[in-house]
Amino acid sequence: MSLFNFIKSKAFLKQLIIAIIGVVLLLFLLTKWLDVTTNHDQKIQVPDLSKLTISEVTTVLDELNLKAEIIDSTNFNPEYPPLSVIEQHPEAGDFVKEKRRIYLKINRPTYQNIAIPNVFAKPRRNAEATLRAVGFRVGNNPKYVKDIAKDVVRGLYFKGKPIMEGDLLPRNSLLELKLGDGGDRNVYKKR
Repeated sequence: MSLFNFIKSKAFLKQLIIAIIGVVLLLFLLTKWLDVTTNHDQKIQVPDLSKLTISEVTTVLDELNLKAEIIDSTNFNPEYPPLSVIEQHPEAGDFVKEKRRIYLKINRPTYQNIAIPNVFAKPRRNAEATLRAVGFRVGNNPKYVKDIAKDVVRGLYFKGKPIMEGDLLPRNSLLELKLGDGGDRNVYKKR
């Protein structure tokens, strides 16, 4: 029997039709299975979690069958409560499927600590610029002490207590300067 006669035979055509029906049925069942297992067409809108604490976030996400994962704590932002959500991904309003992880960045409880730079024996303008550059605030009411050098830093104070170079204080702390008054020039004359 030749190949052409075999292809025209009823047995081959019957087997070919059964194979085509089997493939179509398999593809249909596979697509239905994928729809069920991948939750196709399911959409859960991600809520706005900004300014919520971790316990509040957990409650909100549990109701929606979503998970929270903290990936970072950023620098302290005074516009947000301590230990609250500053950033989230996916963002609020995006659509996700159930059991999806929502990645969060959390606000620190306070500013990070910074070491006091060496500003002692430097002019007031230089010292103020250096302190502001690293993240401190400088008060407007310096304390003056008797010294031959006018407006030269002779000390620093934080909340009324003296501080030294290298001490760690939170960023954005208010520092007060102790400056020389440039007054008593006779103090250093030879006797």
